[in-house]
Amino acid sequence: MRYLPLAFDLKERPCLLVGGGGIATRKARLLHKAGARLLVLAPEISDELRQLVSDSGGEYFAARYRVDFLDGVDLVIAATADESVNAAVSADARARHLPVNAVDAPDLCTFTFPSVVERGPMAIGISSGGAAPVLARRIRAQLETLLSPGIGALAEMAARIRARVKAALPERERKDFWDWVFAGPVASQVEAGGIEAGEQTLLAQLAQWRGRPATRGEVYLVGGGPGDPDLLTFRALRLMQQADVVLYDRLVSPQVMELVRRDAERIYVGKKKEFHSVPQDDINQLLVDLAREGKKVLRLKGGDPFIFGRGGEEIDRIAAAGIPFQVVPGITAASGCASYAGIPLTHRDYSQSVRFITGHLKQGELKLPWRELAASGQTLVFYMGLTGLETICRQLIAHGLPADTPAALVEKGTTPEQRVVTGDLTSLPQRAVSEAVEAPALTIIGGVVSLHDKLAWYRTRH
Repeated sequence: MRYLPLAFDLKERPCLLVGGGGIATRKARLLHKAGARLLVLAPEISDELRQLVSDSGGEYFAARYRVDFLDGVDLVIAATADESVNAAVSADARARHLPVNAVDAPDLCTFTFPSVVERGPMAIGISSGGAAPVLARRIRAQLETLLSPGIGALAEMAARIRARVKAALPERERKDFWDWVFAGPVASQVEAGGIEAGEQTLLAQLAQWRGRPATRGEVYLVGGGPGDPDLLTFRALRLMQQADVVLYDRLVSPQVMELVRRDAERIYVGKKKEFHSVPQDDINQLLVDLAREGKKVLRLKGGDPFIFGRGGEEIDRIAAAGIPFQVVPGITAASGCASYAGIPLTHRDYSQSVRFITGHLKQGELKLPWRELAASGQTLVFYMGLTGLETICRQLIAHGLPADTPAALVEKGTTPEQRVVTGDLTSLPQRAVSEAVEAPALTIIGGVVSLHDKLAWYRTRH
């Protein structure tokens, strides 16, 4: 390791920036964010750089570099397009034992700028010592997806409470207490925006702390999307990596399950036609029981948990039990599958509204407002409608929708096994049989289906 990572306190400290171009402006943004007082030396500078200098309480010098400009400064950056000027700045700064950075010239630097992941007072620097800055930026991008934007608020809350914790607990217990704070429901509440609730939870636990927290976990109700793991939200991915136990159903793709924490316990609670491995009431109670054991419980659902996912029932039971919980929406099947199939759910020329409908047969019947559904100018999306497809098409025709209305089945949408079978209200039921379409499959009905051949991009992607 050639460069030792350090954190400089630059608040109101004079920092000299030699150069006024785009690179100098980017360096100035970082220094200004750190609270430095900017001294900029260049024949000309941009309006943005001029504003940064003014906002920092600094000064702009429209002049060429001279060694006396180093007098009284604490840090130096050479960011000109002239390599000889940069070299002179570096040599003079070194002679005065001033930390100096010369852009794109590692041999002229005594420090380098890392790629920074910032969350309030928390900052993570990734540095290659100037060897591979693009690689450092790529690593930063990966870390950005894993770290909650709420970590900064959590750190700020900890700073406010730190003295009270120090006064309340002996030194030997503080580490365990803070470990509990940063890994438990307090962190979840704060990162989800509930700063006041998180602080109240922390203080309540502090008042009764006796060397260990009460055994109460939390539940994450997370939408896993329609199948492609690239469609997960950042929050979903973070919680999937934190969970101690995961309850998942058959609509969660194997690719998404691969992203769950490796050592998490996995409990399958999926449902198939005429077969429920675990009744819904038992699932609801299991979530509560596992959380009461002090575990972080991930309830992972395909699509969005609040769109035909019975997530409302589960959260109702969890809330009634007083268990902390989070809900993370997912891309619902209608949106994901239609997009990957090249079928826009709305389009000025074909559809001005869209309806999501459950096509699940209950006791052999499918009771729906057929006359409303047969109205023109809309797109119909039926979830779980494969079994009742013939009934759906027949009823729509009987209530006035033209028999040649385009219709499609999207099987295993957004996954590598995706298939799209198209037809119309007359032909689609038979095509489903002849093509041996299997669940999960989404039914889309409306003029927008005619755009499938033109707009489908998934085939070229895979």
